[in-house]
Amino acid sequence: MASALNRRVHAWLADNPDESILRWVFRTILVVTIVVLAADLIELNDPRASSEAASPQLDIRKEPTDAPAETPSVLTPLLKRLMPLPKGDPALEQPISLELRGGGRLYATGTITPGSARAFTDEVERHGEYIKTIVLNSPGGSVADALVMGRLIRARKFSTEVEPGKTCVSSCPLVLAGGVERRVGERATIGVHQVAAVRAANAVRTDNDMSLAQNVSARCQRYLADMGIDLKVWVHAMETPHDQLFTFKPDELKTLNLVTSGPESRPEKPRS
Repeated sequence: MASALNRRVHAWLADNPDESILRWVFRTILVVTIVVLAADLIELNDPRASSEAASPQLDIRKEPTDAPAETPSVLTPLLKRLMPLPKGDPALEQPISLELRGGGRLYATGTITPGSARAFTDEVERHGEYIKTIVLNSPGGSVADALVMGRLIRARKFSTEVEPGKTCVSSCPLVLAGGVERRVGERATIGVHQVAAVRAANAVRTDNDMSLAQNVSARCQRYLADMGIDLKVWVHAMETPHDQLFTFKPDELKTLNLVTSGPESRPEKPRS
């Protein structure tokens, strides 16, 4: 039967060559069209296919359902390093006090207030020949006074130090930067944040506040450059809100040259 059908087909093609070719082309197009329509129909009826087409970049297998909104990658490392301002030490909340102790160590403890630089200058003038090291424990305060203190320290070639477990944050690292030798003990907190224009509590914010803050920022950058400190220290300060702190790790303090390699060397006294 099959051979008979083949003979009839060949005979028909021989008698009608043009018409047969057109029919076969039409049939082929018809078959392809049916296949394409069937594939589209299957895709429209498949909810997984439609959802993937609507959200091609969403992969729910990799995203937890309770994940918080993503923070821009540039800020993520910074946010993980921020900490609240230190509180709870009454001594640090008081205006800075100066106490000269043995070994030429002048202890500066407390908040740097307007006028602290004057008191510090007076103390240096009285005991400058004896002072070797300024030992800091301060939550910072007046930037202008910190800059004056730091430049006087460098001019007199004093060393600076933060003892183990003590604090030097906000504007205090500016004073620390003034030392020709800069030492920081273990577990000491060294941190920075943005500067803010100083004004009365009930004063209205003005356009001059931003100008003043920018001027103070420029003075701080020039000062750090003069002291040989990496200006990345100030970048971290400007990135950090005024009510928080960016605290430096020990290796960062060395990398940024905020601390030096070691204590000042002194010649040994001859033994009797």
